[in-house]
Amino acid sequence: MNSLYQMPENEADSRLRWRCRRGMLELDLILNNFIDREYVHLNNQQKQLLDQMLDYPDQLLFDLFLGFMQSADKDIASLVSYIRKSVTT
Repeated sequence: MNSLYQMPENEADSRLRWRCRRGMLELDLILNNFIDREYVHLNNQQKQLLDQMLDYPDQLLFDLFLGFMQSADKDIASLVSYIRKSVTT
């Protein structure tokens, strides 16, 4: 079956999808759309960074994804930018 969106395939990826369920609707939409559309294109380092970011409090993620603040960590900032771009297209 050829699908526009590709789901994560293994147990670790399924756990990551579960972790994307947040307390804010906006974050749920951003993260789940990203997982549906772009997750399969991430390299291992980006997947680890995403997993690390999911430990952040919801308000911090909200501020990062909506551009109210920028991470001092260049790798996190790059991933946030990638996520923001992917959900606006």
